Amino acid sequence: MNLIQPGALLPLIPVSTDNPAEQAAALRGAGPVSGSVHSWDLSTGVDGPGTRFVTFLAGCPLACLYCHNPDTMRMRNGERTTADAIVQEVSKYVQFIRAAGGGFTISGGEPLLQPDFTGEILRRCHDELGLHTALDTSGFLGARASDTLLESVDLVLLDIKSWDRELYLRLTGRQLEPTLAFAHRLAALGKEVWVRFVLVPGLTDPTENVEGVASFAASLGNVSRVDVLPFHKLGAAKWEELGMEFTLAETPVPTAAQVAEARSVFTSHGLYAV
Repeated sequence: MNLIQPGALLPLIPVSTDNPAEQAAALRGAGPVSGSVHSWDLSTGVDGPGTRFVTFLAGCPLACLYCHNPDTMRMRNGERTTADAIVQEVSKYVQFIRAAGGGFTISGGEPLLQPDFTGEILRRCHDELGLHTALDTSGFLGARASDTLLESVDLVLLDIKSWDRELYLRLTGRQLEPTLAFAHRLAALGKEVWVRFVLVPGLTDPTENVEGVASFAASLGNVSRVDVLPFHKLGAAKWEELGMEFTLAETPVPTAAQVAEARSVFTSHGLYAV
């Protein structure tokens, strides 16, 4: 349930320079830590427990065929802002978020494309504001998440888009292995994980594919929830506006029975699936 209009832009406090070298230095921590932000939202749903302040960063190394926010794929489509600006905005909602049993989630795009920026925001929301924090990631850039960054993360929302390697490559343009390696690392650290799996009829729905993701998730020992997310076409208009072909335009959305069947595969492995 969205509490405000999705896609609201943050009040921006731009880096006080147009010099690319100085901007790069800022990103490295030699000044205000800044990054490219797409938007923010207050939501209750699959972004972590309770009502969350969700910040969406711009830029993603994947090109998922079913992406419902293709306008977040390129970093240049975002707005440059500072970690200070985001934390200041989040602080306005702290009492409400706490009362609603929620927290702060950083999403994208892919937040680990901007690890210094992401890490600074998470640290300050976690340590200074005392909020439950969640990192929403595909895991492809998990190697960029330092142990220090992960110390400020209470929950990882890990998107495992397919178990079939060839299908994963077709869906995202990338390899699956980095995501699996990151998942194993999170398990070794004892970090709580919610797995997210998008059910796309004719693509990700074969039983053996769902079974593969379920078996892997169950083997980790730190997956407390699985979100089986039905494929939808709510972002189709964005693809058109960007002059990009939405190749799944004719793909049907899954039926309630298909979603229930996929969930049953996860529950058969002892996982809590919604």
